Amino acid sequence: MVTFQRPDGKAVQGYLAEPAQPNGAPAIVVIQEWWGLNDQIRGVADRLALAGFQALVPDLYRGKATVEQEEAHHLMTGLDFGDAAGQDIRGAVQYLKTRAPKVGVTGFCMGGALTLLALTQSPEIDAGVVWYGCPPLEYIDATKITAPLQGHWATQDEFFKIDTIDALQEKLTAAGVGFDFHRYLAHHAFANETAAGPGRIPATQYDAVWAQQAWDRTLRFFGKHLG
Repeated sequence: MVTFQRPDGKAVQGYLAEPAQPNGAPAIVVIQEWWGLNDQIRGVADRLALAGFQALVPDLYRGKATVEQEEAHHLMTGLDFGDAAGQDIRGAVQYLKTRAPKVGVTGFCMGGALTLLALTQSPEIDAGVVWYGCPPLEYIDATKITAPLQGHWATQDEFFKIDTIDALQEKLTAAGVGFDFHRYLAHHAFANETAAGPGRIPATQYDAVWAQQAWDRTLRFFGKHLG
């Protein structure tokens, strides 16, 4: 765990995964699902570190995490998304900018929605990848998104309906945003390996094949835009 400063000066902790050669390596801020900073999202950061990136997961819930859907919903609804995007995530980006030449942002579910919001509030971001998460479209000022954007969406997603993504694409296109969106015949959280087996939310389902394809595209995208 490391501590970094938000733009307003407040301190935030986060999980930092480093590659074998961290000096000068490009970096990525990883934004959690609604469960909190848990082992699964640490594993995402570790995966990026193995691919050669520094990866920082800001602790948006300040030490809280859960495996219960009701509590996760409570934690998410108690989060100030504007503050998280403009302060916690931007602070993480700025911290990594002191260590890396370029910094990207990626997030899953709730973290995907926050990735889109962060792209409108953090001009320091060099690239963003969204995984099956989108805020209400009226909160997205697409004219402020200048970084290249990639998105991975599930056509059978019950939480973020695919027609919402159609409307998002229209909004981004109208604003002249460059984006690369991919759709998968999958359910929500198809890249979360814990969304399988007993205890999972019925509307989520891990899909190893689609997850691998999306990860391959993500790493190529970050490799192109971050180095």
